[in-house]
Amino acid sequence: QVQLVESGGGLVQAGGSLRLSCAASGSIFSINVMGWYRQAPGKQRELVAIIDSGGTTTYADSVKGRFTISRDNAKNTMYLQMASLKPEDTAVYYCRAIGRGDYWGQGTQVTISS
Repeated sequence: QVQLVESGGGLVQAGGSLRLSCAASGSIFSINVMGWYRQAPGKQRELVAIIDSGGTTTYADSVKGRFTISRDNAKNTMYLQMASLKPEDTAVYYCRAIGRGDYWGQGTQVTISS
């Protein structure tokens, strides 16, 4: 089993920055891909960014140039550095790990005020 614990969400002004963390524990060697997803009010959950075991990253067009996904393998932690935040970035952000299974974190609220 894999457990994912997110932290770092909160309220920030438009144009500001925020960093989300996702700490993985359990059968971490079974993880192939990790990513961040978000779900805004009234919308479906969508991909924000992914990073594979080789460090290759992919971003949604809406966050390219503003968000950076990274990982610290020694700490078994994935990060999402968010900059130039916009009100439309407001959503619940979820950490996901895919390997032997499909695992999700509990989600953390990110609210951007104008």
